[in-house]
Amino acid sequence: MAEQPIDQWFMRDVLPLEPMLTRFLRRNWRIEAEIGDLRQDVYARVYEAAQRERPILVKPFLFQVARNLIIDRLRRQSVVSLESVADFEWLNVSDDKPSSEAYVAARQELRLLQVALDELPPRCRQVVLMRKVEGLSQKEVAKRMGIAIETVENQVAKGMRLLAQALGDRRGSVTSEARRYNFFKRPRDVR
Repeated sequence: MAEQPIDQWFMRDVLPLEPMLTRFLRRNWRIEAEIGDLRQDVYARVYEAAQRERPILVKPFLFQVARNLIIDRLRRQSVVSLESVADFEWLNVSDDKPSSEAYVAARQELRLLQVALDELPPRCRQVVLMRKVEGLSQKEVAKRMGIAIETVENQVAKGMRLLAQALGDRRGSVTSEARRYNFFKRPRDVR
C-alpha cells in the first residue's frame, strides 16, 4: 500500500489531537496569548519531521515536540520565572530515560547488592549466581555443582533471604547516615 500524501496524513492523524495539544500547552505555558503561536510551531515541526520520516506513534511524537518547544522557549528567556520552573514534573511526559537521580540510586543499589553477594557463604553465592544471574535451572545447577536439587532450592532460598536482609539493613544505615548530615536543618536558637 502506497503512503498517502503528507497533507492527508496530517489532517487525519495530527489535527484531531488539537484539543489535547491545546490543553497541554495551556497547562504548561503561562502566557495565554502565545498558545496559538506555540501550537502552530508544534505543527510546523511535526510536519517538517514527517516529510523526512513519518512517526509510527503520532500522539507521543506530537507531545514530545510540544515539550521540546516549550523547553527551547524557556531556555531562550533571559529570566526563567519561578512559576515556569515550579511544575517541572511535566517535563518527563514521554521521556523513558531514567533521571540522573534514578541512575545514581540504581548504581548505589547495585553496589549494595554486590557487597551483599560477596558476603554470602561461597556455595550459597555460587548457587544464587548460577540460578539468578546466569538463569540456569535448578537441575542444571545441581548437575554442575554435583549437589541435590533440594540443596539448590535450599541454598537459593537462604541466599535470597540473606540478600534481602543485608540490603534492608544497608539501606537503613545509608538513610540514617544521610539524616545525620542533613544540611537543610533549621539553625537552632542561640540563647
